[in-house]
Amino acid sequence: MDTESVTGVETSRRTATPFWRDERYLQVMAQIAVVALVVALFLFLYRNLVNALAAQGLSLGFRFLRLTAGFDIGESPIAYARTSTYGRAFVVGLLNTLRVSFVGIILATILGTAIGVARLSSNWLVARLAALYIEFLRNVPLLVLLFFLATGVFFKLPRVQEAFALPGGFYLTNRGAFIPWPVAGPGWPLYRWGVLAALLVALAVAFVLYRCGQRTGRMPLVWFWALLVFLAVSLAIWPWMPVTPLVLSRPEPGGRTFVGGKSLSPEYMALLSGLVIYTAAFIADTVRAGIQAVSKGQREAATALGLTGMQSLRLVIFPQALRVIIPPLTSQYLNLTKNSSLAVAVGYPDLFSVGNTVLNQSGRAVEVVLITMLVYLSFSLLTSAFMNWYNRRTQFVER
Repeated sequence: MDTESVTGVETSRRTATPFWRDERYLQVMAQIAVVALVVALFLFLYRNLVNALAAQGLSLGFRFLRLTAGFDIGESPIAYARTSTYGRAFVVGLLNTLRVSFVGIILATILGTAIGVARLSSNWLVARLAALYIEFLRNVPLLVLLFFLATGVFFKLPRVQEAFALPGGFYLTNRGAFIPWPVAGPGWPLYRWGVLAALLVALAVAFVLYRCGQRTGRMPLVWFWALLVFLAVSLAIWPWMPVTPLVLSRPEPGGRTFVGGKSLSPEYMALLSGLVIYTAAFIADTVRAGIQAVSKGQREAATALGLTGMQSLRLVIFPQALRVIIPPLTSQYLNLTKNSSLAVAVGYPDLFSVGNTVLNQSGRAVEVVLITMLVYLSFSLLTSAFMNWYNRRTQFVER
């Protein structure tokens, strides 16, 4: 190395910025300081919480979940009794929340999409009625709507002796709705193997279609055809069963209630219908905005190809509108799940309602609130993850 090079290296070392003035080091040090501050604040709050509980003779823990609950739950999808534990009571509340949220998301999506399309209809009356629905429901508090549906509609239905009969064996009463429901027959244990075989065939078809779509560059409706194959194989196996796998149980009047079928409590129907009607108004406006975001040239091109209005909407406009619809639609799904906590207002035993009862009996406020928060957080994160995955699949790929 010559003398000039050595001199240049020494000069650059002498003129180098000290690390306490280097912007890169300062950014790292600032991040470390923020993390340390957050950790210190968390430890301070945790220690303060533990000391406060100790002063009351309590300790932070979840062993109370093994204690006997000692209270009834009006609606339970699994076996539950007063002698069950607090943990099982939480499971019942969790399943009830999942039940109303999952069904509510499906129904609100269908109703909201239909109203959003109707809002853009060329028929003056249909468009105005859809606009009235959207504007009215978006400006009514959900709690007020739930109270109205519970006390003014479902609790005012006729008594069992005067049940309102609907076609198909459906009955509406102030004790709930009673509907026909399939129950396991003597051939169900054998038929389950047939359903499993149909599922394997459907997965194989989905895999083959997916690989074909990757090779050709034209991805078919993989899950639609897989579902169609599953249903076809399942139905094809049915006639070959020696005994009936499923039996349709119909509700029949029996004293003060109905025997057979499936019952839906008025509390559940009030909560579900309120969530669906309310959320559908926001979804409808989201769908309307997504459709209007598609350029007018796309509609004109679809018309030039000879597509009908419904074909243009289904094949051209709606697929492009999805990339605008899905992000705000995710927020509406999350809102519906969190709004289900208003079930306590109509008496439906969801997670929040059951948690309140457990809190009042056990006195474990911190643990109960923490469990409730973590469950709702898990619901939100799972829903967001699924919708973000679907959103990535609908985005245009730029070359």
